[in-house]
Order: sequence, then C-alpha cells, then structure tokens
Amino acid sequence: MSLQIDRRALLITAGFGVGGLIMPGGRLAAQTLAFASGFTHNVASGEPGPTSMLLWTRFRPAEGGPARVSVEVSDTADFTKIVSGGQMVTGPWRDYTVKITVDGLRPGATHYYRFISPDGSKSPVGRTKTLPIGNVKNFNIAVFSCSNLGFGEFNAYGHGAARGDIDLVLHMGDYIYEYARGGYDGGSELVQKIFPEDEILNLADYRLRYASYRSDPQLQALHAAFPMIPNTDDHEGANDAWEGSAQNHQADEGDWTNRKNAAMQVWREWLPVGEQPWKSYEIGTLATYYRTDTRMVARSKPYDHASLMRTADPAKAMAAFHDGPWQDEAMTMLGSEQESWLFQNFAKNKPLWSVVGSGTNMGYNSTPQNAFDWIPSDATERTKSYVRQGIAAGKAGLPYNLDNWGGYPKARARLLSAAQRADANLIVVTGDSHNGWAFDLPHDGKPVGIEFGGHSVSSPGYEQATKSVDPSIVARGMVENNRAELRWMDSSNRGYMTISLTPAAATNEWVFMETVKTRTLATKPSHKMKVRPGRKILESA
Repeated sequence: MSLQIDRRALLITAGFGVGGLIMPGGRLAAQTLAFASGFTHNVASGEPGPTSMLLWTRFRPAEGGPARVSVEVSDTADFTKIVSGGQMVTGPWRDYTVKITVDGLRPGATHYYRFISPDGSKSPVGRTKTLPIGNVKNFNIAVFSCSNLGFGEFNAYGHGAARGDIDLVLHMGDYIYEYARGGYDGGSELVQKIFPEDEILNLADYRLRYASYRSDPQLQALHAAFPMIPNTDDHEGANDAWEGSAQNHQADEGDWTNRKNAAMQVWREWLPVGEQPWKSYEIGTLATYYRTDTRMVARSKPYDHASLMRTADPAKAMAAFHDGPWQDEAMTMLGSEQESWLFQNFAKNKPLWSVVGSGTNMGYNSTPQNAFDWIPSDATERTKSYVRQGIAAGKAGLPYNLDNWGGYPKARARLLSAAQRADANLIVVTGDSHNGWAFDLPHDGKPVGIEFGGHSVSSPGYEQATKSVDPSIVARGMVENNRAELRWMDSSNRGYMTISLTPAAATNEWVFMETVKTRTLATKPSHKMKVRPGRKILESA
C-alpha cells in the first residue's frame, strides 16, 4: 500500500495531551492526571459498523461530580451539517469517561466528531471511518501490540496516526503494563511518566495507569485519527494471566478475581470497546474480523517448563509431559462457549478472508539446540535458565513457550479443524512476543491458514537477550529449526504491521521504526509477505 505521512496533522492532533509528566515532583504530575478538568485525554472511536460507531472521550468538570456530555457527528471537519449525535451522563463512578454509540452513519465513509461539555466547551475533533458493505476492493488494517511506556517512545503510534491509507486499527493487547517502576521497564527517564509508581492492583491504580498511558501524544493522535478494535492480552491484568490468576499476582496482593474485575472494568472505561467479551466485524464480502478473548474469560492455567526442569530427571519429565498433560483436551484458550461462537461463525459466514485476532502466537516454535551460543556469557541467570529449559523442551518435541497456543495443542487443533471444515481463508493476527513472525498454519497435513505475528510498539524482543549476536543469525536459526510452520521472523525491531486485504491477496507489511529511544517518525526498510485465497500458504510480496 502507498504510505502517506501528514506530519503537520500529527503535530496538531497530538497537541492535546497532558504535558509535563517528566518533571521534578512526580506526585504533582500524578495529581494533575487524576484531577485535571475538562477534556483531559482527547478522543477515540471504536466498535465500527457500517452505520454506527462508538465514540469516546473523558470529561471531568472542575468541581467534580456528574456531567452531561453530548457528541456531534458530521461528514465534514467544519461541522456545517450534523448527521448524528447523542449524549450521556458521566461521573466518578466511571472515571469520567464518556462512551456514546451513534447511528445513521454512511457505510465505508469518513466522519468527524466532537464532544460538547455542559458549559459549551468542545473537545478536539476526531476522525473515524465506518465499515464498508458489499463488494469491497481494498481494506487496510494497522496492527499494534505491546507498548511499554518505560522502554521507549510510542513512535509506531505516531507513524501510523500520520498515514492517509488506514481504514481500521487493531490493538492485540498489552496496551499498558502493570509493573511498578523498575519492575519491567527500560530504566530510562521515561519511567517517570508511569503512574502510580507501584504495581497496579485495584480500581484506582488501573485508572491512573491508563491516564498515564493515554496522555502520550502519539497514542492520542492514533486514537483521534482512526477507529480502533482492541483485544486483551495479559498485561491489561497481570503477566501470564489466566482465568484463575496470573504469574505476576501473588498471594499478598489480594483476591485475583477482584483485581481481574477491576482491570477489565478500567479497560472498558478507557478504551473505545463495548461490553461483549468477543465480537465479529463484517468488512463487506471481503472479510470478517473476530475479536477474541484468550486471557481473562476462560483460559486454562498454563503449564511451565521451569517446574519440569526442577525434577530429578528433566528429560524424562519433559517426555512424560509431552505424552500426557500437554495433550489434555480440556486445556482451552477460548473456553467452550467462545469456541462454539467462533466455529459456528466460520461455518455460516462466508467472507473471502476470516481474520482472527489473538493475543499470543499460534504458530509452532521451538528453541534451537545451539541457542545458548546466542546469549552473552554475562547474561543474567534468568536468561540462561530460560534458554536451557527451551533447549530441553525442544529435545522433547515441545515449544519453548507454553503460555501461547503452543501450550494448548488440542485447543489449537480444534480451531484449525473448524476453519478447515468451513474452507475458510484463515488469517490469524497476533502480538505478545515483541518480535515479528510469519507462520503457515497446517492441520492434518494440509494448509489451513497463516499467521501474521506483530512486533511490539516499544517492548524489547529477542535483542535484549541476544545483543552480542547479529539478529539475522537468530532469525535464520529460528526459521531453520521450525521449518514445518515458521517462514520468517524478525528478532530486533520495534514498530507495527499493516495488512492490505484485497480479493487477490492479503499482504502484510512489518513496518520497522528507526528507534524508540527518541521521538521520531523515521523508519527502516520494511518486510512484506502475502497469502492468496485458496492457497493458504505464505509467499513473498
């Protein structure tokens, strides 16, 4: 797709952020975030349909308390004719966020919107676009994931916001991170933007963390430019979350259910998303996008290799696990209700492309036996231990990561089998790993679909552990070790993906930002791959 950057528009749109977060007296900045009045965090849109859209803002009156906020929608940026609108009452019970779904919009069309406060003040103007109907010739999707505010600037958001060729934005999760400062971040001055300073555990904590992240001007610019459909992954709650707890939830941190409920409440307050845990979005006859939940609703507790490595005979334990618990039919990512919904939609909906959004990689991936050569001798013991257990798992025919679909092989097989029975042209879109991936997804020896795995906005990838080795060596080693499915990978770049859907092909471009150390829209050469309908295997583009 052609790339058109409007830097002036980006700077204008981004100017509405809450500034001055990197300053002496961080507590004062936190107070500003929590108690600033007016339209504090720009605007956003989501839940697109052919004639409807959910519109979002946050408005806090100076005196606190409830406020009646309305929204106007126009076909033009000057608002000479109002084509739709609505109103609602917000207040502290929902952290002053406003979400209004408007109807009566034109399919496949750009619309402009603004919110109006009780005193007549107006929000920044947002731009959004409804989903098309009928025979759609081209539809462009930008895909983001894993934006850790402490590790780098959100340049990928800024670059995407300045483009003129995007119809829809997907966020595959890890929109925020839950850790305390110093827990998992880059250790730079950027961590001073993160509030609260401690790990987030309750409703007030999650609200302040979202207020921190949503103050970023490049993220605000992206939300104001395009509709976004967000998926959850783990850090919206806590690392390696599942239905009943999380790796980063400890016994002294309270009840997990309370923490999970708070996290999901705030996710829905602060993002332009509806109340349904999963949903489908039709893009004319060209495609259907399926938003799923693979974390909070029904995911089974994942196994881990570390416990097997602590046994007297790790190799024997790995082999027993491979033939036993790993094959458990009850292990699920989606839960039976969501599986039934998705599989029935595969069968009854017949778009050209069936696009499934999932937080984590679906493609099979194991650690090469020489992976220890990739890490420096002074690597942390944690890194060395992770590589050792990955190598041991690989010898037993197991994937290195049991927290993604590789830890749920029967659930993965059920999904691929359902897509195969429906003869769907399956595209799985994922995030989580911080690296770029391109997988073929076969089942029973036949191609079913492909996976476009997205690299992160700012969170570090393999390069953090393999910094002493040329990234191309790591990528080549991973592809050679996983030839059954892995076709390409990138182990060292930050950025985002763009997927161009047409009747002839689905073409993905991995856009690589030049750096996240400073704020810039500069990029490196990108990488492209495609899949054609009916072939269901990846090709160079």
